[in-house]
Amino acid sequence: MRHAVAVVILFLGVGAVAPAAAIAPIVIGAVYPTGGGQGPGGTEEFRGVDLAAEYANRSGGWQGRPIHVLLEHADSWDAAPFAVQRLAQHGITIVLGSYGSTISRPAAEMASRLGLVFWETGAVGQLGMAVASGRLVFRFAPTGESLGRAAVAFVREQLAPRLRVRRGLRYSVAYVDDVYGRAVAEGALEEVKDSGLTLAAALPYALPSADYVALATQVAQARTDILIVAAYLDDAVAMRRALVLAKVPLLAGIGTSSSYCHLVFGEILGDDAVGLFASDKPDGDVLRADALSADAAAGLQWVREEYRRRYGQGVSAPVLEGFAGGLALFRHVLPNAPVLSSAAVARAAGQIRLPPGALPNGSGLFFAPPGHPDAGANLNATSVIWEWVRPKTRAVVWPPAFSTHPIVLR
Repeated sequence: MRHAVAVVILFLGVGAVAPAAAIAPIVIGAVYPTGGGQGPGGTEEFRGVDLAAEYANRSGGWQGRPIHVLLEHADSWDAAPFAVQRLAQHGITIVLGSYGSTISRPAAEMASRLGLVFWETGAVGQLGMAVASGRLVFRFAPTGESLGRAAVAFVREQLAPRLRVRRGLRYSVAYVDDVYGRAVAEGALEEVKDSGLTLAAALPYALPSADYVALATQVAQARTDILIVAAYLDDAVAMRRALVLAKVPLLAGIGTSSSYCHLVFGEILGDDAVGLFASDKPDGDVLRADALSADAAAGLQWVREEYRRRYGQGVSAPVLEGFAGGLALFRHVLPNAPVLSSAAVARAAGQIRLPPGALPNGSGLFFAPPGHPDAGANLNATSVIWEWVRPKTRAVVWPPAFSTHPIVLR
């Protein structure tokens, strides 16, 4: 990936000295991890953004000028601010990022400080009040809070009636104590409270020192029926194994975007993953095109074919979020900005209204205005509920417009 990006940057450098007759591109910045633990997902999300620029260029780019995306690597939280600074030094006013919540927050903070528009394509974690209350940060993907709320709402409305349990169900929330885990947990805990449900326990844990045997014991001692989990892959697997080993009698378990939804989660756990649910974004390979507008369905078909042709793989959730998030900016927001100043782009973003299904990942576009509790969040972002229906096999089971398999109870 690093070699591929070097080629892109070299190409941009050559473009800078092209003959005057050539049409000068506009350059949009990007900050994504391409190495370390978040490297695989960050690489995929950036590929989606890059393909979105290519797709937008097929219909004229911005005012007839092609769009190029310049990537600065940020493989850890402390690298993110410097990556944004380097882009600003190039005169760039718009920065996309960043897949990972731990990278998104410092990147968004630096972009806000420098007066740049920050367009988050995939991360769902908390950004902090200073950033969230600003006017230059836009979050295309569903927030962690919304994923946590959706998890509890799905259990309350769809699973609970099927469980045929006559007493009130007891909900526990186990979460990694960082910007991602706290965001999901906050949404889940608020939904439990607002719904009048019974909270059995809130169980934060720290990485890398978490004791999963002790955590499983706490879940059991709380007499938990429904366990909501916000975890990364390794800790989610370790926690699940500890729960199975301890034979904790859960009625249902549902995780979120950084673990339970990943294919490798099911591959590692096999039968121990069957029956678990995940509140997350859809994958491009299973998303039903009949739930999309004609324009969005055409974009989805193109990225499916092009991604497989280039990389020999299907369109994962990060690829799809990068592609749809990039298209939202390139094809729907930028055309309404007469110039590429931060103020003009932010104004165009705040005015856009696209209904759900208008973009290739099933989302629409409607950013909560400044002063709103979720300022800058995309209120028309789409999420789905996955279930591991068989060993190593997952399917979308909710909502009906996107479902590919009925809900299965073990």
